[in-house]
Amino acid sequence: MILPPPGPAFTWTRTPAGYALVCRPLKRVARHLFTTRAWLLGSAEGENTETTWRDVADAIETPPNQLLRVHQVHGADIVVHRAAQPSASGAAADIIATDDASTALAIQTADCVPLLIADLRTGAVAAAHAGWRGTALGVAGAAVKTLVHEFGCRPSDLIAAMGPSIGPCCYQVGTDVRGRFAGEGFTDEELSCWFTAQADRLVLDLWIATRDQLAAAGLPRDQIFVSEMCTASHRDAFCSYRRDGVQAGRMAAAIRKLELRSENFEGQF
Repeated sequence: MILPPPGPAFTWTRTPAGYALVCRPLKRVARHLFTTRAWLLGSAEGENTETTWRDVADAIETPPNQLLRVHQVHGADIVVHRAAQPSASGAAADIIATDDASTALAIQTADCVPLLIADLRTGAVAAAHAGWRGTALGVAGAAVKTLVHEFGCRPSDLIAAMGPSIGPCCYQVGTDVRGRFAGEGFTDEELSCWFTAQADRLVLDLWIATRDQLAAAGLPRDQIFVSEMCTASHRDAFCSYRRDGVQAGRMAAAIRKLELRSENFEGQF
């Protein structure tokens, strides 16, 4: 498998299950990874089972029964997990947040934006799944607000990383998609940044839209990192529903809180 070069804040790392992508600034705050097509989960012939997810749990050094996953529905619903609470695995949601270092969070994608966030002060973490429907509903901002309201985080202390997803080079959408964004209250200025006309179609830039929504929620722009790799463009490395349809596998984004606190990270960002 040929690995494409990632954005400057990201690096490839090898695990027993295959190569994974990590964000260097986020790595200082939380254990995390973004998987590739080569993992069991990424196989078009494989099934989304506990066996396929065991590789992800092992790679992030978490028991499989403490890898919290949800049933993603392309919305903005939220699951909040705290230590000693029963697991909410399987609940319908596209945002998960926790301050429990014994529990890892995981979402799956095949073109949508996998968003991981960690707080350098409290250590709380969140994982979010954002396709165009979730982005229209403000998933990125909702994830930030969840960390603020549930765990006392400050937006200025948050580090966010976006893993591989479909890029503006390949993501053509209909005018109805822009209409959904407008209907959710986004301004003409925002929409003109996120949508570009191309013949009789539009191109949606989920990378810019997600980054702008995080910034609007209070994250410093220099603490928002984009891997800048299009899933549809790199067949060998990534799963893509737009490219492969129902035969597409899936990729995981997983994150787990570290026990370290802000004094370990002051001045590093």
